[in-house]
Amino acid sequence: MSAQAGSIAWLLRHELRLMWFSAGSSKSEKSQRRPGLAGLAVVGLAWLALHAIALFVVWRTAGIDLRDPRVLVAVSALLYGSMTFMLSSALKSSVLVLFERGDLDLLLSSPLPSRSIFTVRLGTVAAGTAALYLFFLAPFAHAGALLGHVGWLAVYPVLLGTATIVACAAMLMTLGLVRLIGARRTRIVAQVIGALAGALIFILSQLFAQFSRSMETRAAAAFARAFAEDGALGAGSPVWLPGRALLGEPLPLLGLVALAAAVFVFTAARTHRFFVHGLQQAASSSRAARRPAGGLRFGFGRSLFTTMLLKEWRLILRDPQLISHVALQLIYLLPLFFIIFKRSEVQLPAMAAGLTLLCSSLTASLAWIILSAEDAPDLLRLSPAPPGTVRNAKLVAAVLPCLVLVLAPLAWLIVRAPLAGLGAAGAVTGAVCASAVIVHWCGRPGLRSDYVARGKGDLLSSILGMFNSLSWGALAWCLASIAAGPTDRTVVGAAFAAMGALATLGMSRLFRRPRP
Repeated sequence: MSAQAGSIAWLLRHELRLMWFSAGSSKSEKSQRRPGLAGLAVVGLAWLALHAIALFVVWRTAGIDLRDPRVLVAVSALLYGSMTFMLSSALKSSVLVLFERGDLDLLLSSPLPSRSIFTVRLGTVAAGTAALYLFFLAPFAHAGALLGHVGWLAVYPVLLGTATIVACAAMLMTLGLVRLIGARRTRIVAQVIGALAGALIFILSQLFAQFSRSMETRAAAAFARAFAEDGALGAGSPVWLPGRALLGEPLPLLGLVALAAAVFVFTAARTHRFFVHGLQQAASSSRAARRPAGGLRFGFGRSLFTTMLLKEWRLILRDPQLISHVALQLIYLLPLFFIIFKRSEVQLPAMAAGLTLLCSSLTASLAWIILSAEDAPDLLRLSPAPPGTVRNAKLVAAVLPCLVLVLAPLAWLIVRAPLAGLGAAGAVTGAVCASAVIVHWCGRPGLRSDYVARGKGDLLSSILGMFNSLSWGALAWCLASIAAGPTDRTVVGAAFAAMGALATLGMSRLFRRPRP
């Protein structure tokens, strides 16, 4: 593709080349390389397999009337649900292209127009947001067209248009956060908002599941009235226009494409100066802070233990990527909180086991960040600080946040069902402490940028952590069941679960890695 140097097409070719090279590199690799032939072959075979699955599904559902309002609602719900995940991905991509690529200072100081730079970056975010959904849904469009449903090819313009609108909203949200709270805090807040957007469907589904029987009846009646032919959400409602476009209706499809184009042009034309201003704030955010009023005050009064504890938590708070990943695990605790505060004693075993599993998983993640992904291990080993104090501070830094988070629900359980609550508290405490110790004994050193893929390079620690979580979760379930009414099955289960937890700790001690 030949293009005039400095034009939008020329910049777009550069961005596509970077995306192509980045596709074959992990985050921890310094250099970029093209995807290997083996990786491309695997992706190609997976796409062919998706086509085979799509042909089978479309062939088996060929008798469904696409004009049925229920089909329209289902398709629209699928599209709206995908938009929440698109927003999560677009926010993360916006943070990446604005703050973490590190090349915008060079581009903005060049003779290239800022509007062209911003237009290409915005287009890159939109294309990256749509790519994954096109990979999975395009085979169904191809299968539908092959079997006579040509309108299914509307998947392409609908997904691209939707991704464009969502990308523009994400970019505007990111730039707005830069103006309100500054570039440094925007990196963290945008990542957390992206995590929340991705988990929104899960949270809403769990909230609806916690309704009482009478509330469910009233909600069902309200939905029935809204979805009636003359209701606010009837078949003729504008809410379903994106679903109609996805089903191939011409006018809604043209309207969605026109809206996406207008939003993209408006965002690129009207906000590129705001984009430059946001980048200037991002560049200036790394400068030294102003001298505080009253002179510098050095807080050397803390103990070494407290200093290490605060240092670990401060490093996590400064990393937006880590915060977003850890926040996802915290989000999944919310439905359990609603169940607990519902005062339902029937679900006590499930609640105790769920709290134990989630807290164990969260502690293992924090322990890997704090213990295995230490940025300066050599500096700590060469320092005059006692190794035992450093180790204990790191373990407490990994364990304490989880115990603080579950303090309120555990206290509520203890008040409502003392024996079951005490059993759950003991299981949670044991699981949390054991998870941190397993990572300390068996964790392999890594980089914080490899957080998502940490299981691949640390298989032993991951397997032991999984067995530890399952054992303590089973013990919590059995203890809560015994508190409600002991049976032979629950007593034997509790004994086996306790032996499994102890055996996992013993195996971890046996396979512990040598420490310098």
